[in-house]
Amino acid sequence: MTADAPLTRESFRRLQPINTPRPVPQLPNRVWTDEDWERIRRGYRARDMDEKWNVFVEGDVLFMHRSWTGHGVYEASFAPLAGGGWSIASAVVEADGERYRSMGDEYDRLMMELVISAIVLGEAAADLRAGLVELTARASGKTDLPAGVVEHSVLGLRSGS
Repeated sequence: MTADAPLTRESFRRLQPINTPRPVPQLPNRVWTDEDWERIRRGYRARDMDEKWNVFVEGDVLFMHRSWTGHGVYEASFAPLAGGGWSIASAVVEADGERYRSMGDEYDRLMMELVISAIVLGEAAADLRAGLVELTARASGKTDLPAGVVEHSVLGLRSGS
């Protein structure tokens, strides 16, 4: 496989599909460019223990799995837009609390976009990261959570590519 060849389901040792899919009612509003979509289609593989996500595309569906367990967490169906670019038309999240603990619809919307932006595309995504810290603090009732700890615990790092 060449460095630019897209990752596939077979690129990963153990993947488990979403066990109990629940529709995600709040979808990211972002429009990804055609260039972004080509990069997203190549997927992303966690390279070390500090990385939390493995991502690949089948057709127009982006699959986001936790790297350690192989559990599917999000599946986002992309659609091309008439004026160019791509958006998420529908998505599901794992509803089995033993496999993934969601903190609500707003959190899931943000996490999907954050995994795509920060992990797959390697963007800084400062606003999304700040939103993650704020939502986590609100959900936990702890306002003194260090941003770096919150980000690392759910998002992980992205190795340089």
